[in-house]
Amino acid sequence: MSNYAVENALFQWEEGERRIRDTEEPARADLDRAVFAVIDELRKRLGGKFTVNELANLYATDTDWASDVAQRQAAGTDSSWVVDAAFNRYARSATDYAGGRPHDIPPPPD
Repeated sequence: MSNYAVENALFQWEEGERRIRDTEEPARADLDRAVFAVIDELRKRLGGKFTVNELANLYATDTDWASDVAQRQAAGTDSSWVVDAAFNRYARSATDYAGGRPHDIPPPPD
């Protein structure tokens, strides 16, 4: 995946996070529960060790499953925000995540 595509995905994910954060209670609590449900499914799909690029590839290929999870958690029309926020939060666990941007990881020494 190109750097532009990854940067675009990161932007969309951050925007989803911002929209969730800007939602007033009690709706925000419901959306946060939906975000965590999508994150749980991301863990099942990607496991514990992944890169931002792998996460962006998953996002680019198919997020219908994530929208379904979000909607089952009562996210309703906000499900796209929930999906983006979940990917944003999960990206923080990527092996190459550095404060909001991916970084190159040097290969291990021989």
